[in-house]
Amino acid sequence: MPRSIDDVTLAVINGNYALEAGLTPAKDALALEKAENNPYANIFVTTQVPEKDPWVQHLSALLASPEVATFICEKYRGSVVPVHGG
Repeated sequence: MPRSIDDVTLAVINGNYALEAGLTPAKDALALEKAENNPYANIFVTTQVPEKDPWVQHLSALLASPEVATFICEKYRGSVVPVHGG
């Protein structure tokens, strides 16, 4: 769809495809999904076996850290929003 944007009046484009096409959804979109209570957040999931492994605990902490939230905010400028730490 991003390649066809010059040929259509209106397009619905998933955020990842818009970003890959060099668009900035937070700036270029006419409308966006609300981030609050959005059921489509990416989540980190594991089975019970490695749940207590130190590397899983460390990765989980990193993904929920303020540093990762800052990276997401700076890199995607509102087009992707952090669930934690933002």
